[in-house]
Amino acid sequence: MADLITKSEYKDYLGITTTNKDDEIELLIPKVSQLIKTYCRRTFIDHFDEEKIEYFDGGFNRFILKESPLVTVLKVSKSIDYGQTYTDLVKFTDWVEDGDSVRGINSYQWFPELIRGYKVHYFAGYEFTPEDLKLAALDLVEYYSKNNSAVHVNRDVTPNVTQIQYVASTNFPAHIKRVLDQYVADYA
Repeated sequence: MADLITKSEYKDYLGITTTNKDDEIELLIPKVSQLIKTYCRRTFIDHFDEEKIEYFDGGFNRFILKESPLVTVLKVSKSIDYGQTYTDLVKFTDWVEDGDSVRGINSYQWFPELIRGYKVHYFAGYEFTPEDLKLAALDLVEYYSKNNSAVHVNRDVTPNVTQIQYVASTNFPAHIKRVLDQYVADYA
C-alpha cells in the first residue's frame, strides 16, 4: 500500500537537511499513512490505478463503494451459486454508475438479495494525495516524532522546571482532526 507522503516531502516541509532522523521518519511515515487510512476508512491513492474488487450480498438498490472518488467501474458481476461463478451484468441495462455507487436499473431497480452474489471491479481514489490531507499527514508525523507524544505546558511550574503533560486524549490534535474528518468515509 502506498504512503500518503514521502520522506523527502517531510524533510522539505520541516527544512531538515541532514540524514540524522531518516530512520525515524522512514518508520513513522507508513504507520501514520496507515493510521489515516484506517481512521478515514479508505485508502485515497491505492486504487487509483490498481483494481479494487468488492463483494456484496444485494437486497439494495445500490452498492456504495468503499473507495472514492470513483474513477470508473470496470464491471459488475452476479452469482447465483454463492460466489462460485459469476456472470457479467450489462452496463446501462442492469446497472449504472451513480456518484460513488453502482445503482441497479433492472425492472425492480434493485439488486435482489444473493449471498456473495455481486462483485464490483473498479478504480477509485486520487492520483496524488490531496494537499490538505498531505499537510495533515506531515503534521501527524511531526506530532509523533516530537517528545514521544508528550506536550510541553507553556508555563513553568517553578523557576527552571517545565511541566510535561502526557497526552491523555484519544483524539488527534484539533488542526489534524479537522482535516481528517472531512475525508472519513460514510457508507450510509
